[in-house]
Amino acid sequence: MNTTTNTRASNQKPKILVARAIFPEALAKLEESFEVRSNQEDRIFSPEELQKELSGVVGALVAGSERIDANALVNAQDLKIVANISVGYNNFDVPAITAAGVMAANTPDVLTDTTADFGFALLMATARRITEAEHWVRAGHWDKWSIVNNPLGMDLHHSTVGIIGMGRIGQGIAKRALGFGMNVIYHNRSHLSDGDEKACGARYVSKEELLRTADHVVLVMSYSAESHHMIGAKEIAIMKSTATLINIARGGIVDDAALAQALKENKIFAAGLDVFEGEPKVHPDLLNLSNVVLAPHIASATEKTRRAMVALAIDNLRAALDGKKPPSLINSAVYKD
Repeated sequence: MNTTTNTRASNQKPKILVARAIFPEALAKLEESFEVRSNQEDRIFSPEELQKELSGVVGALVAGSERIDANALVNAQDLKIVANISVGYNNFDVPAITAAGVMAANTPDVLTDTTADFGFALLMATARRITEAEHWVRAGHWDKWSIVNNPLGMDLHHSTVGIIGMGRIGQGIAKRALGFGMNVIYHNRSHLSDGDEKACGARYVSKEELLRTADHVVLVMSYSAESHHMIGAKEIAIMKSTATLINIARGGIVDDAALAQALKENKIFAAGLDVFEGEPKVHPDLLNLSNVVLAPHIASATEKTRRAMVALAIDNLRAALDGKKPPSLINSAVYKD
């Protein structure tokens, strides 16, 4: 078994699971109040292991790597809350969690600006071929490039960025784009208010118009059954051959196999990906392409933000176990005031 139980803790303390490694100070603070099953080795549990680890605990801090569904909860009769250290929660089967009478929470807001920063950084790296250029410099090939030869990238200034998913992070990217003199268009399930559109300098368009006209397409929507493979071969075919595609949303929104084929055939200029289908595995064809920038799901990965995410997840857990409403409860129907 990968977890360790704090042997100093009293048996009277409530038992909780910390399913992924967290900051040592945060873990030590939890150990003052709880008997903690901790996974500081940070090994991802198999479904069978997770089911076993959730047995007998009243709360759990988890991450996107832990699928919380009916199978995971089958022996979790004491569980009151699962607190995700993430704003996204497609690892949660919310109806199953709710049916089990368990509260579910996430960590919104605290990572908005950090994630928007990274999204824009990934856009810049992709459009200007930064990682490809670095690889060539490291390989000693600088002398093979000239003024009219590679690496010629695509401009951001005065170009059009199309943002699909205009929540807090999408709006953050739009505001950053204004600083580059970019034209901002967006597609969302609903229109922003007039005030928010003005603040973002953004104009609502259909998804098809966005794909057809944007020089850079940025995906920031949440994952659901409806958004699965929202961007596939058909959608990529609508895009400009000079366009870039940036995904900082969730794996599965893009059909990675179709994207790899399109990049291989130069149907679009390049892609920047922070998320993938079947993480941590990456489609092998993407690994062999030079016109794609790959990152290991690190859009929120600054120390300040990750500490804030852990702190909010712990606040959610503590509130639930104290009989209070967690600050960012997802399934409010479970909470009994």
